[in-house]
Amino acid sequence: MESRLDKIKILFLCTGNSCRSQMAEGMARHYKADAVEAYSAGITAKGLDPRAVIAMREIGIDISKQKSKSADELPDVKFDYVVTMCDNARETCPFYPGVNSSTPGSTTRRNSPPPQNRRRSDAALQAGEG
Repeated sequence: MESRLDKIKILFLCTGNSCRSQMAEGMARHYKADAVEAYSAGITAKGLDPRAVIAMREIGIDISKQKSKSADELPDVKFDYVVTMCDNARETCPFYPGVNSSTPGSTTRRNSPPPQNRRRSDAALQAGEG
């Protein structure tokens, strides 16, 4: 059985740690809890977006207890990988000091458009439509 020390530590980094990075953390915890120790943070903490909670609930994952936090709140965690979820996080934080530099490809870039750009309205999302 794999111990907690053997798990890969991944940080999902975004601008405000309100939606995309929170969802990524929730998915990693849900699908790969046996192999991954997932974290999320933002350049600043802006609070957990309730629309992210609703969207994740639609696929059977509860992130309602997750807390929005800034990267500064995780100074002692040595990450194997940092996945930047948006261009702003990549540009603001091109080098993350907590990354295990011996891990090849330890910083991964993934730009995804903000969920606020989605066409579904908040009412439709809450009603489970569209």
